[in-house]
Amino acid sequence: MRKILKNEKGQAVAPKSIPMSADAFHQDQQTRIYWLGGAGIMIHSHGTDIMIDPVLEGFDLPLLYEVPIQSKDVKKLDGVFITHIDNDHFSRLTCQHVSDVCQHYYAPNYVADVMNEEGYPTMKQDIYDKIQLHDMTVQLTPAKHNWQNGSKKWQYRYWEEKDYCGYWFNTPDGDIWLPGDSQLLEEHLHMPQPDVILFDLADNEWHITLDGAIKLANTYPEADLICIHWGSVDAPDMTPFNGNPEDLYQKVVNPERIQVLAPGEAYVLGQNNG
Repeated sequence: MRKILKNEKGQAVAPKSIPMSADAFHQDQQTRIYWLGGAGIMIHSHGTDIMIDPVLEGFDLPLLYEVPIQSKDVKKLDGVFITHIDNDHFSRLTCQHVSDVCQHYYAPNYVADVMNEEGYPTMKQDIYDKIQLHDMTVQLTPAKHNWQNGSKKWQYRYWEEKDYCGYWFNTPDGDIWLPGDSQLLEEHLHMPQPDVILFDLADNEWHITLDGAIKLANTYPEADLICIHWGSVDAPDMTPFNGNPEDLYQKVVNPERIQVLAPGEAYVLGQNNG
């Protein structure tokens, strides 16, 4: 298991980024997962390329890592999938700058409305809707992250749970599940066994919490856990950005499946990445 380094402020910091080249988009018969830093993910699967919540520029807090790929270097995207409106997930600049190479945008309910209004042609989806992209099937899964209802700044509307989602990706090489930013829900404990969970371990009341992360991990003891949403933002006092994978090592069944990737590092689904 990879040793986690901390900075002078005591934050767990992601490993040094690995720049992504055009080879990431090379058509082959693999399914590769790349952590883009923060909550961003790229999946390449048998010639289908997608990004989930890519924030490749324009975030309003200082970062602890180098973005592994610039928008101008993205060769093609069959889809960009957004989970919710928060700006560490929905980057307007990134969506704009990849528009020439992106075939489709997908998002749940409210954020899809906003994206369409702002000029990003987005297919509006509801929870449990399915999308077919070549050999990949994508299904929205439920999430609960409507923290805005408790903030005066954001109470210009009522934020519904359906405005937030996770995604389940069925690929030729296995199933990948992104629960998304969410409190742990009962539905999350009754999913099919995934091969990989894109794993938010933030110890925050509007995220999964550390106890929730451990419970989810142990509910699916065969799933590899690719840690995301940690080690990326220079915000030592903000719990959503301060998870540490080492907190899981002694508490998760089969801890060797915890995958601490560097931003830009490839995980190949179906191969031993231990």
